[in-house]
Amino acid sequence: MSKSLTTARLNDAILGCFSHLQPSETLDHLVRYLGTWSGSDKLFMVIQYALKLIAPSLHLRARLQHRAGLRTSPTSGAAQSCAKFDSLLGDSRTLWRIWGLLPIFQWLISLERTPPATRTLLTIERLQGWSMLAYYPLEHLYYLLSHGIIPRKILSPASFFSSKKKLIHLNPGKLSLWSCRFWAVYVVLHFAHLIEDRKLLKQRHNSIRKAKGTGLTREEKMEMQQRWDAFWSEVVINLGYLPLTIHWSLEKGLFTSEIWVGVFGLIAGVASFRAGWKATALPPAPEAKDVAPETMLDAVAAYDVSI
Repeated sequence: MSKSLTTARLNDAILGCFSHLQPSETLDHLVRYLGTWSGSDKLFMVIQYALKLIAPSLHLRARLQHRAGLRTSPTSGAAQSCAKFDSLLGDSRTLWRIWGLLPIFQWLISLERTPPATRTLLTIERLQGWSMLAYYPLEHLYYLLSHGIIPRKILSPASFFSSKKKLIHLNPGKLSLWSCRFWAVYVVLHFAHLIEDRKLLKQRHNSIRKAKGTGLTREEKMEMQQRWDAFWSEVVINLGYLPLTIHWSLEKGLFTSEIWVGVFGLIAGVASFRAGWKATALPPAPEAKDVAPETMLDAVAAYDVSI
């Protein structure tokens, strides 16, 4: 009997050690967010561009230590590992975008059925959607060509109506440039979108105040605060993306140092991750005394179904 009790205690102490940990809302939120394609992509984006800054700093430290006689080699093995991981993440994120056209089609279809508040916004979003319809196929072609998956010379469709075979020469570098140019168009259009968003936010704020004749209620203040927070997040994200898209759209680039790519990419990545984190947060639970137990269970069930 004592032997079985001892075994049970060891079982509980070792295998059941997680019983000492409390459920974590942060962990639940992290699993919920990273379980989405966008959430995992944003996390990898933050890591990728952080590595672009970490690797040069490690190389610099190695050179300084070498000059000071503290190490035999001026190169850093850790920096090389960071660069390899950075390259792997960049390649993987491009591969994961291979189905990126599907949500664009979904967005454009939804846009025509539930248009935005103004005609200007509708035009802007239509143009943004079409720019993405050009961006993704060009990026996909570039990716497949750069990995040797498809040949650089393909048969022209005109050859089917002619006795002579005509070939189309695909240049990965040109495809990459043009895909980024269409991405740059999207980013520039998004600044125009943000200008319209700011006008609408100010109009909404003023209309609520005029209708009330007094200050905003606590709920209205929270709503407007969330809307403005989302607006400024988009501003920061696009300020990070704009120089990157210009850099990748030019044959000689915009920056002479890739450190700037890491800086602006990290800004966009952190701001995007933060915006997505806030967007996937559960609404604050009402006080228990105001909600019947069966109502709370119904709310949980409804949330599970929506997921």
